[in-house]
Amino acid sequence: MSDVKRTNKRAQKAKETRQRILAAALELFVQDGYGATNLQDVADKAGVAVQTIYFVFGNKRALLKELVDVTIAGDDEPVATMDRPWYAGALAADTAQDMVRAYVAGTTSVLERVAPIGRVLEAAVASDPEVAALWPHDVDPRYVVQQGAAKALVAKPGARAELSAEEAADLLYGPAQPRAVPAVRARARLAA
Repeated sequence: MSDVKRTNKRAQKAKETRQRILAAALELFVQDGYGATNLQDVADKAGVAVQTIYFVFGNKRALLKELVDVTIAGDDEPVATMDRPWYAGALAADTAQDMVRAYVAGTTSVLERVAPIGRVLEAAVASDPEVAALWPHDVDPRYVVQQGAAKALVAKPGARAELSAEEAADLLYGPAQPRAVPAVRARARLAA
């Protein structure tokens, strides 16, 4: 067997192991809570040795960080939200109404994935300052995403002339919270 095939198989197996660990962590963190779940529980659920989790992620906090990032993205590809096809597609829409419709659909899909882990993260941040330190405090990345969308939105035909990009960013940011999934779904029906 060539070295390339062996490397590809090894890389694929490592990716599958990582995905099993993340899936097990998601299920256990949501079911039992971050604080009550230990890495041995995750390892048992994923069918790996606990040392594998330490090797792949380092520690429980890093596992949670990776889980949140992958959950937001919907995959483990290193692509920022603003570079994702759903986001670029929404911003490329011809009119403000079409953009809002596409943007709400994309945002709703992200929020549906994030909602369960969002509650876990809130509890983890409240109980562990080191978890809170894993995310920036000076700039909210979610707001940066909304600002980018807002700038595109106000420049589209059909946008309200009196709406500034800053106001539009605030309007997009408000309902773009994991707990806002029902409200976002309602807005999606209105935009349809």
